[in-house]
Amino acid sequence: MDSEPVKSVRVLSPSGMLGAGWDHATIERGIALGADVISIDAGSTDSGPYYLGSATPKTTAKAVARDLRSLLTAASSAGIPVIVGSCGTSGTDSGVDWVAGIAAEVMAEEGLDLKVSRIYSEQDAARLKEHLDAGRIHPLPPLGQLRAETLESCTHIVGAMGHEPIVEALRAGAQVVLAGRATDTAVAAAYPLMKGMPAGPTWHAAKIVECGGQCTSNPRAGGVLATIDADGFTIEPLDPAVSCTPISVAAHMLYETANPFEMREPDGTLDVRDARYTAVDDRIVRVEGSRFHVADQYTIKLEGARITGYETMSFTAIRDPLILADIDAWADLMRTMIKQRVGQTLGLADDEYAFDLRLYGHNAVLDDLEPETGPPREVGVMLLVNAPDQATATAIAKVANPLMLHLPTPAMDYLPSLAFASSPAEVERGAAYEFVLNHVVDCADPTSLFRIEMGRKADV
Repeated sequence: MDSEPVKSVRVLSPSGMLGAGWDHATIERGIALGADVISIDAGSTDSGPYYLGSATPKTTAKAVARDLRSLLTAASSAGIPVIVGSCGTSGTDSGVDWVAGIAAEVMAEEGLDLKVSRIYSEQDAARLKEHLDAGRIHPLPPLGQLRAETLESCTHIVGAMGHEPIVEALRAGAQVVLAGRATDTAVAAAYPLMKGMPAGPTWHAAKIVECGGQCTSNPRAGGVLATIDADGFTIEPLDPAVSCTPISVAAHMLYETANPFEMREPDGTLDVRDARYTAVDDRIVRVEGSRFHVADQYTIKLEGARITGYETMSFTAIRDPLILADIDAWADLMRTMIKQRVGQTLGLADDEYAFDLRLYGHNAVLDDLEPETGPPREVGVMLLVNAPDQATATAIAKVANPLMLHLPTPAMDYLPSLAFASSPAEVERGAAYEFVLNHVVDCADPTSLFRIEMGRKADV
């Protein structure tokens, strides 16, 4: 697949996430424009640790099937590969197999015969402890040195692969690559790097296209096509009515980066300080001057999640003007009363459970950063209880129930009636998780932490 030199590579990015949906006509247009590969991300940590901790996909199977049908039929007709990264949202082994199973069903229904590769990125805690003992695991801010018991506490750990395992699968003949956890950019960078495109333009283009049409004038209208060559790259929207501008393209370097001029990958750092963004016309942007600095040490980032307890939620709403006149004082009283009642009724000390009281419509999003705007008209009060087991969490929420319904302020001579959002008022959320790994492991071989399996028709 990579034996013949090429002058440019065209990467079609249909969307920021598999399962988000798009107009199939935009895929057809990308194919007509000469796309050499289709790449798409299927996961993220944006939605919190639950999806990694429980190995549960965020997307629904029917949405993934719809999008895979669009991509696989188009790619098969054009004879180009499809690359999917971070399958199943968090990139666990079961997430890869879940997407592979859906792909198998789609291919069977469409009569497609494509060679499929699965790349597994889930990590074994015992093997990682060997790396830890050898001094090969290092923390990223703000975390400190990793302890072995932290690894053991994780329900799932994944490593974020670079482009190398994907390239290995492509060179082995894969027409569909279903990868576990991968950097968002590696998914788009793998094929052009394999075909000999320079690292600077390739990684920069991959960063710009990672979210599909987000770098365009209308992110809802579909994805983009990046054409990478020896000197730079161009970005073109797949919808003819949508445009890219130098500002919209350059601005994407601000997205999810600590430094808008640099972005670290496993094998080095993208540097766009000298990048120049030029409008080719009113729709297409040309970018030149991107550089890539190869790192002295190749590293793989680790992500891990563990159970913190079990949660029960209750939600009520307040319109009473006397409470809303000083909602913070009422919330402080609520916290005090809950602790007192739980101690009296359940005999639990403060350190045996936890709860959070969030005031939506007041400061639930920005907290202390919320600007002063006067008393709110209405506030939604969310009580989120965390305890070592579900029954205890629910019992605590039930103890708080009368307070969530009728707690007055000290100045009130009546019991207010607040509005629960549901019946029953207590909603059991199950296990709660937290991220506990933000570390990298030194690797001599970029593919050593990953397992590649080849097959046909995404055999399950």
